[in-house]
Amino acid sequence: MAVDTGRPVSSLRAYRPLLITLLLTLFVLLLVETGVVSRQQAIDELQRSAESHLDRYMLSLQQKLDRYKDLPHLLATHSELHSAVTAPLGDPILERASRYLEEVNGIIGTTDVYLMNAEGVTVAASNWRSDTTFIGRDFSFRPYFQDAMEGQEGRYFALGTTSNKRGYYFSYPLHQDGRIVGVVVVKVDLHDVERHWSNPLIDLLVTDSDGIIFISTRPDWKFRSLQPLSQQEMQRIVSSLRYGNYELTELEILKREQLDSGGELITLLDSRHIENEALDGLKPRQFLLQRKQVPGFGLHVSVLASLEPVENSMLRSVLMMGFSTAAVALLVLFLLARRRIVKERARFQQREMMALEENEARVRAIIDNTHAGLVMLDTSGSIESINPTAEKLFGFAIDQIRGHYFSQLLAQADRALCWRHILADDPETPDLLSIEATGLRQDGSRLPLELNINRMTLAGSRHFIVTIHDLTERKEQERQLKAAQEALETRVQERTIDLSRANAKLVEEMEQHGRTQNELIQTAKLAVIGQMSAGINHELNQPLTAIRNYADNARAFLARDRLETVDTNLQEIGALTERMSRIIHPLKEFARKSSGAAERVCLQSVRDGAMSLMYGRFEKARVVVNWPEDLGEIYVRGDSLRLEQVLVNLLSNALHAMEGQADGQIDVTLARDSHWIELSVRDHGPGIPAVDQARVFEPFYTTKKSGQGLGLGLSISHRIVQTMGGHLSVANHPEGGAVFTIQLPTGEDTSHATGSSEKQNDQY
Repeated sequence: MAVDTGRPVSSLRAYRPLLITLLLTLFVLLLVETGVVSRQQAIDELQRSAESHLDRYMLSLQQKLDRYKDLPHLLATHSELHSAVTAPLGDPILERASRYLEEVNGIIGTTDVYLMNAEGVTVAASNWRSDTTFIGRDFSFRPYFQDAMEGQEGRYFALGTTSNKRGYYFSYPLHQDGRIVGVVVVKVDLHDVERHWSNPLIDLLVTDSDGIIFISTRPDWKFRSLQPLSQQEMQRIVSSLRYGNYELTELEILKREQLDSGGELITLLDSRHIENEALDGLKPRQFLLQRKQVPGFGLHVSVLASLEPVENSMLRSVLMMGFSTAAVALLVLFLLARRRIVKERARFQQREMMALEENEARVRAIIDNTHAGLVMLDTSGSIESINPTAEKLFGFAIDQIRGHYFSQLLAQADRALCWRHILADDPETPDLLSIEATGLRQDGSRLPLELNINRMTLAGSRHFIVTIHDLTERKEQERQLKAAQEALETRVQERTIDLSRANAKLVEEMEQHGRTQNELIQTAKLAVIGQMSAGINHELNQPLTAIRNYADNARAFLARDRLETVDTNLQEIGALTERMSRIIHPLKEFARKSSGAAERVCLQSVRDGAMSLMYGRFEKARVVVNWPEDLGEIYVRGDSLRLEQVLVNLLSNALHAMEGQADGQIDVTLARDSHWIELSVRDHGPGIPAVDQARVFEPFYTTKKSGQGLGLGLSISHRIVQTMGGHLSVANHPEGGAVFTIQLPTGEDTSHATGSSEKQNDQY
């Protein structure tokens, strides 16, 4: 068959030059894009390599500096150096100090270790035997000496004025009687990198805070800067003699390009590889600059990686892409020509067979890839074909089962229904039968199935197609769902029983807790009374002594018949007994149990009750309590006795916090608004550590010595304040000491009082 392309050959040839031009343009753009991408990839790879070198050397440099940074501080504690720094010239202690520094220098491997007095003159040095010893030399102009004399650690890099060798200096001040009398200096050599570095394409630089290169794998870059220096900066560096007589110049950087990843591309004049010389023997070269700071030492480490590998990689990529593209183009042209010949030869056969093959392939793909099993039956119900899914389902191959009745794949109970549908001749019988049945595998095992038997007419005769779905997974899910439902019902019943038991036990424990808490409160009050017994004993001892004296005198005066004097003595005895009653009465009031009822309480009465119990201990400990002056006008809602107990507990804890202090004081301050009163008790002790502040209100938690308390006071006080509708908190005062703050509702706030009273009655 002739094929008409629909376009004259001459018209195709007319477009050939344009097509060739377009292809060449695309080829050039491809090479350019390849060069750009390969260059960027090579730069990224070079940057990662440079970063690795930079991190490795920085780690080595920092480890070496960290090894010596604390040495001056350690030497500054040596007693012999303290004696030598103020010793007069010729004193033997100076030679002993130099010998000691010489020994230290030899052990730790530093360059020099020396001691300077407050004027900057070296009085002892590890190189005291050398002709170029530092002893007697004045280094007061060095910044490391000036930093140390200001009380700081000195860190500085410079050339030695005597040795003219590079070194990093660590210094530390010597303190005597609160003043700085001298400086210890350690000098360390940092030039190892120059001896061991052997990578010709990567150079390492170490610069100071001014950008001056003092360590470099390139000798011609030493004592040059990476950026321009102002005249003022240059004068400052020269006056410090940091680099001796070296002339400081900057590297001849022609171009800088900042990278997004943090590095920098620079172009500078380089004297290395002077073949094909340019610019009077100097050749501009490109480098990748990576720079990082050494933390804490004022140094920067830089890596300069040559871009020659990048350019070579880019050139190789472009050449490879060019050759590959040309080879592919030639191959495509060859294949196109061959394909055109073969296509013309086979086109006729392909057109005839295409439709049939496509239809057959489509049907076969559908049958083979469906997830359902398909079985084709003839008029008699015998198997004609089955798809791979059905073969896998029953375990039979098509050759084993072809020509057998389909009923052989079903359990005996399901065969009759299938045969009735297959053999039925009634036109009213539906073409489709859907049932659930039990299948039989080749190994005799059973599986649940869903069958759809559908009649169809094929080539004038009746056939059947059976669609089979495996119900094993669905049946298993139904079984698991039923088992889970039964298990859930059982767990719900068990959980209900457990919760009922737990609820009953919780109610019982709450009742027991209420009884136990009341007993603990009373026990804590009695413990406080026990702690105050020594003070009360002291107060009662004086009236008892006076009563005994008055009684003895009265007997003597009665014998002399001086009745008026006897009457006066008896009146004094009566007054003393009244005084003893007043002393004991607060103890009885404090010891009795509270009624638990909320009422308006005057803070002045609470203050008087607490002080009557505590004043003996305060007098004995010589502690003064500063109270606000207007407590008589302040009322809160609560229980007077319980509030008095809380205040006694806080004052007692404050007294314990200041144990051992002379003339201590406790400050009680007051703050209020329309609804709340805040009473704060501050001691002047060491305060409470932050990690313990969250635990001070826990039962049995205490920081007191053994025998001074059970750790229940603050816990009970916290609960007492809560039952009165308030809050007890703790904090440290900014000027020292702990502050406990009681927050209570005012006496006029009836809503808080009601809630407090109800809660209090529930708890006690």
